[in-house]
Amino acid sequence: MGFQRAAVTELREKTLSEAEQKGLEASQLVKRVQAGDDGAFEELVRRYRPRIFALALHLTGSKSDADDITQDAFLRAYAKIHSFEGRSQFFTWLYRIALYRALNRKRDRGRRKTVDIDDPRIEAAVQVDAHGDPRIALELHETYGHLLSAFDKLSPTLRTTLVLTILQGLSYKEAAVVLESTEGTIAWRVHEARKHMRKTMEKLQREPTPTGVRTRARKISDEHQRHGLHAAFALMANRKTESA
Repeated sequence: MGFQRAAVTELREKTLSEAEQKGLEASQLVKRVQAGDDGAFEELVRRYRPRIFALALHLTGSKSDADDITQDAFLRAYAKIHSFEGRSQFFTWLYRIALYRALNRKRDRGRRKTVDIDDPRIEAAVQVDAHGDPRIALELHETYGHLLSAFDKLSPTLRTTLVLTILQGLSYKEAAVVLESTEGTIAWRVHEARKHMRKTMEKLQREPTPTGVRTRARKISDEHQRHGLHAAFALMANRKTESA
Protein backbone atom coordinates (compact mmCIF):
# COMPACT_ATOMS: atom_id res chain seq x y z
CA MET A 1 0.00 0.00 0.00
CA GLY A 2 2.84 2.36 0.85
CA PHE A 3 4.41 1.69 -2.55
CA GLN A 4 1.10 2.44 -4.29
CA ARG A 5 0.69 5.75 -2.47
CA ALA A 6 4.23 6.76 -3.37
CA ALA A 7 3.58 5.87 -7.03
CA VAL A 8 0.38 7.92 -7.06
CA THR A 9 2.18 10.90 -5.50
CA GLU A 10 4.98 10.67 -8.04
CA LEU A 11 2.49 10.48 -10.93
CA ARG A 12 0.56 13.48 -9.58
CA GLU A 13 3.75 15.55 -9.32
CA LYS A 14 4.67 14.70 -12.91
CA THR A 15 1.28 15.85 -14.19
CA LEU A 16 1.36 19.17 -12.33
CA SER A 17 2.21 22.29 -14.29
CA GLU A 18 5.26 24.30 -13.24
CA ALA A 19 3.02 26.92 -11.62
CA GLU A 20 1.05 24.26 -9.75
CA GLN A 21 4.26 22.62 -8.58
CA LYS A 22 5.58 25.93 -7.27
CA GLY A 23 2.27 26.54 -5.52
CA LEU A 24 2.46 23.12 -3.89
CA GLU A 25 6.04 23.74 -2.75
CA ALA A 26 5.02 27.11 -1.29
CA SER A 27 2.13 25.50 0.60
CA GLN A 28 4.53 22.96 2.09
CA LEU A 29 6.89 25.76 3.14
CA VAL A 30 4.00 27.63 4.77
CA LYS A 31 3.07 24.53 6.78
CA ARG A 32 6.68 24.26 7.95
CA VAL A 33 6.65 27.93 9.02
CA GLN A 34 3.41 27.38 10.92
CA ALA A 35 5.12 24.46 12.65
CA GLY A 36 7.94 26.75 13.83
CA ASP A 37 10.51 26.44 11.04
CA ASP A 38 11.76 29.99 10.45
CA GLY A 39 14.16 28.72 7.81
CA ALA A 40 11.18 27.85 5.64
CA PHE A 41 10.01 31.46 5.76
CA GLU A 42 13.47 32.61 4.68
CA GLU A 43 13.04 30.36 1.65
CA LEU A 44 9.66 31.97 0.89
CA VAL A 45 11.32 35.39 1.07
CA ARG A 46 14.07 34.25 -1.29
CA ARG A 47 11.53 32.94 -3.79
CA TYR A 48 9.09 35.82 -3.80
CA ARG A 49 11.04 38.94 -2.86
CA PRO A 50 12.08 39.85 -6.44
CA ARG A 51 8.48 39.75 -7.67
CA ILE A 52 7.10 41.66 -4.70
CA PHE A 53 9.80 44.31 -5.12
CA ALA A 54 9.01 44.61 -8.85
CA LEU A 55 5.31 44.93 -8.06
CA ALA A 56 5.96 47.75 -5.59
CA LEU A 57 8.45 49.48 -7.90
CA HIS A 58 6.06 49.52 -10.85
CA LEU A 59 3.30 50.98 -8.72
CA THR A 60 5.35 53.60 -6.85
CA GLY A 61 8.25 54.40 -9.18
CA SER A 62 10.56 54.62 -6.15
CA LYS A 63 13.27 52.15 -5.15
CA SER A 64 13.21 53.25 -1.53
CA ASP A 65 9.42 52.95 -1.33
CA ALA A 66 9.58 49.57 -3.05
CA ASP A 67 12.17 48.36 -0.53
CA ASP A 68 10.05 49.55 2.40
CA ILE A 69 6.87 48.00 0.99
CA THR A 70 8.59 44.68 0.27
CA GLN A 71 10.02 44.45 3.78
CA ASP A 72 6.72 45.46 5.34
CA ALA A 73 4.78 42.93 3.24
CA PHE A 74 6.95 40.04 4.41
CA LEU A 75 6.86 41.22 8.03
CA ARG A 76 3.07 41.34 7.89
CA ALA A 77 2.92 37.95 6.18
CA TYR A 78 5.13 36.43 8.87
CA ALA A 79 3.04 37.97 11.65
CA LYS A 80 -0.17 36.60 10.11
CA ILE A 81 1.17 33.29 8.79
CA HIS A 82 -0.72 31.25 11.40
CA SER A 83 -4.01 32.72 10.22
CA PHE A 84 -3.31 31.68 6.61
CA GLU A 85 -5.66 28.78 5.94
CA GLY A 86 -4.56 27.92 2.43
CA ARG A 87 -7.85 28.80 0.74
CA SER A 88 -5.78 30.61 -1.89
CA GLN A 89 -2.17 30.20 -2.93
CA PHE A 90 0.45 31.81 -0.73
CA PHE A 91 1.72 34.13 -3.46
CA THR A 92 -1.85 35.40 -4.04
CA TRP A 93 -2.17 36.21 -0.36
CA LEU A 94 1.26 37.86 -0.28
CA TYR A 95 0.54 39.86 -3.44
CA ARG A 96 -2.61 41.24 -1.89
CA ILE A 97 -0.70 42.40 1.20
CA ALA A 98 1.98 44.11 -0.90
CA LEU A 99 -0.52 45.53 -3.36
CA TYR A 100 -2.52 47.46 -0.79
CA ARG A 101 0.63 48.71 0.91
CA ALA A 102 1.88 50.02 -2.43
CA LEU A 103 -1.43 51.67 -3.28
CA ASN A 104 -1.54 53.36 0.11
CA ARG A 105 2.02 54.63 -0.31
CA LYS A 106 1.25 55.92 -3.81
CA ARG A 107 -1.88 57.67 -2.52
CA ASP A 108 0.04 59.27 0.33
CA ARG A 109 2.75 60.50 -2.05
CA GLY A 110 0.21 61.87 -4.50
CA ARG A 111 0.17 61.44 -8.25
CA ARG A 112 3.14 62.93 -10.07
CA LYS A 113 2.36 64.92 -13.21
CA THR A 114 5.55 63.81 -14.94
CA VAL A 115 8.00 60.92 -14.70
CA ASP A 116 11.42 61.91 -13.35
CA ILE A 117 14.30 61.56 -15.79
CA ASP A 118 16.04 59.26 -13.29
CA ASP A 119 12.97 57.08 -12.70
CA PRO A 120 14.36 53.66 -11.69
CA ARG A 121 11.88 51.91 -13.97
CA ILE A 122 13.63 53.26 -17.06
CA GLU A 123 17.22 53.77 -15.92
CA ALA A 124 18.33 50.20 -16.60
CA ALA A 125 16.43 49.99 -19.88
CA VAL A 126 18.05 53.17 -21.21
CA GLN A 127 21.50 52.00 -20.19
CA VAL A 128 21.04 48.87 -22.31
CA ASP A 129 19.19 50.42 -25.25
CA ALA A 130 21.29 53.58 -25.68
CA HIS A 131 24.52 51.61 -26.30
CA GLY A 132 26.52 54.32 -24.55
CA ASP A 133 25.34 57.11 -26.87
CA PRO A 134 24.35 60.19 -24.78
CA ARG A 135 22.12 61.58 -27.55
CA ILE A 136 20.15 58.34 -27.86
CA ALA A 137 19.98 58.05 -24.07
CA LEU A 138 18.37 61.49 -23.85
CA GLU A 139 15.82 60.58 -26.53
CA LEU A 140 14.99 57.27 -24.86
CA HIS A 141 14.60 58.90 -21.47
CA GLU A 142 12.01 61.26 -22.93
CA THR A 143 10.19 58.59 -24.92
CA TYR A 144 10.13 56.02 -22.16
CA GLY A 145 9.16 58.78 -19.76
CA HIS A 146 6.09 59.50 -21.87
CA LEU A 147 5.20 55.80 -21.89
CA LEU A 148 5.43 55.61 -18.13
CA SER A 149 3.54 58.87 -17.76
CA ALA A 150 0.69 57.26 -19.71
CA PHE A 151 0.88 54.29 -17.37
CA ASP A 152 0.97 56.43 -14.23
CA LYS A 153 -2.04 58.44 -15.39
CA LEU A 154 -4.22 55.35 -15.30
CA SER A 155 -6.51 54.86 -12.34
CA PRO A 156 -5.11 52.73 -9.48
CA THR A 157 -7.42 49.89 -10.51
CA LEU A 158 -6.20 49.84 -14.11
CA ARG A 159 -2.55 50.25 -13.10
CA THR A 160 -2.64 47.36 -10.67
CA THR A 161 -4.41 45.17 -13.21
CA LEU A 162 -1.72 45.84 -15.81
CA VAL A 163 1.10 45.27 -13.35
CA LEU A 164 -0.30 41.90 -12.33
CA THR A 165 -1.26 40.60 -15.76
CA ILE A 166 1.35 42.08 -18.09
CA LEU A 167 4.39 43.01 -16.03
CA GLN A 168 4.06 40.20 -13.47
CA GLY A 169 2.67 37.61 -15.89
CA LEU A 170 -0.31 36.48 -13.84
CA SER A 171 -3.20 34.90 -15.69
CA TYR A 172 -6.54 36.71 -15.66
CA LYS A 173 -7.77 34.06 -13.25
CA GLU A 174 -4.87 34.60 -10.85
CA ALA A 175 -5.19 38.39 -11.06
CA ALA A 176 -8.91 38.10 -10.36
CA VAL A 177 -8.14 36.21 -7.15
CA VAL A 178 -5.60 38.81 -6.01
CA LEU A 179 -7.94 41.70 -6.80
CA GLU A 180 -11.04 39.87 -5.58
CA SER A 181 -12.72 40.30 -8.93
CA THR A 182 -13.70 38.16 -11.95
CA GLU A 183 -11.79 37.11 -15.07
CA GLY A 184 -14.23 39.06 -17.23
CA THR A 185 -13.65 42.22 -15.23
CA ILE A 186 -9.88 41.77 -15.46
CA ALA A 187 -10.12 41.40 -19.24
CA TRP A 188 -12.21 44.57 -19.47
CA ARG A 189 -9.74 46.52 -17.34
CA VAL A 190 -6.82 45.46 -19.53
CA HIS A 191 -8.77 46.57 -22.60
CA GLU A 192 -9.58 49.94 -21.03
CA ALA A 193 -5.99 50.49 -19.90
CA ARG A 194 -4.64 49.75 -23.36
CA LYS A 195 -7.16 52.15 -24.89
CA HIS A 196 -6.21 54.99 -22.54
CA MET A 197 -2.48 54.43 -23.01
CA ARG A 198 -2.86 54.29 -26.79
CA LYS A 199 -4.57 57.70 -26.75
CA THR A 200 -1.73 59.13 -24.69
CA MET A 201 0.91 57.74 -27.05
CA GLU A 202 -0.98 59.07 -30.08
CA LYS A 203 -1.06 62.49 -28.42
CA LEU A 204 2.71 62.24 -27.97
CA GLN A 205 3.14 61.72 -31.71
CA ARG A 206 1.27 64.95 -32.43
CA GLU A 207 3.41 67.04 -30.08
CA PRO A 208 6.37 69.03 -31.48
CA THR A 209 9.29 66.84 -30.43
CA PRO A 210 12.73 66.10 -31.90
CA THR A 211 12.65 63.70 -34.85
CA GLY A 212 14.43 60.91 -32.98
CA VAL A 213 12.00 61.04 -30.07
CA ARG A 214 9.00 61.21 -32.38
CA THR A 215 10.25 58.23 -34.40
CA ARG A 216 10.82 56.18 -31.25
CA ALA A 217 7.40 57.14 -29.89
CA ARG A 218 5.76 56.09 -33.15
CA LYS A 219 7.55 52.74 -33.00
CA ILE A 220 6.31 52.13 -29.46
CA SER A 221 2.76 53.18 -30.37
CA ASP A 222 2.77 51.02 -33.52
CA GLU A 223 3.98 48.01 -31.57
CA HIS A 224 1.34 48.74 -28.96
CA GLN A 225 -1.40 48.62 -31.58
CA ARG A 226 -0.10 45.53 -33.37
CA HIS A 227 0.89 43.35 -30.46
CA GLY A 228 -0.68 44.90 -27.39
CA LEU A 229 0.74 46.50 -24.29
CA HIS A 230 3.14 43.57 -23.80
CA ALA A 231 5.28 44.69 -26.75
CA ALA A 232 5.21 48.37 -25.79
CA PHE A 233 6.62 47.64 -22.35
CA ALA A 234 9.00 45.09 -23.85
CA LEU A 235 10.52 47.81 -26.00
CA MET A 236 11.09 49.88 -22.90
CA ALA A 237 12.62 46.91 -21.08
CA ASN A 238 14.59 45.83 -24.17
CA ARG A 239 13.42 42.23 -24.05
CA LYS A 240 11.46 40.04 -26.44
CA THR A 241 7.89 38.94 -25.88
CA GLU A 242 5.39 36.86 -27.74
CA SER A 243 2.62 38.63 -29.61
CA ALA A 244 -0.57 39.08 -27.65
